[in-house]
Amino acid sequence: MLIPTKIQLDKAHYDFIKLACRDLHYKSLSDYVRQAVENKMKEDRSRLRAKKRQAAMELIGTKPHVNVFESIEGDDFESRGHLLGQS
Repeated sequence: MLIPTKIQLDKAHYDFIKLACRDLHYKSLSDYVRQAVENKMKEDRSRLRAKKRQAAMELIGTKPHVNVFESIEGDDFESRGHLLGQS
């Protein structure tokens, strides 16, 4: 569902968009602006993911990790097959 919104453009940008819409066969001025916004959002999402990833990488080195497998460390898993009826 599309939500109508108002934006303000410089006169030069508006004139360029009108020309581009006609020459590049966009459906409408709204379609051109919508696609421009979508492209910018894709870039921003990528930048935000990279920023979060970088913050996570920095956190990895600052705190010691907890070994969640410590309780089963040293168990012989190959010999557990007999419990499931395997030989």
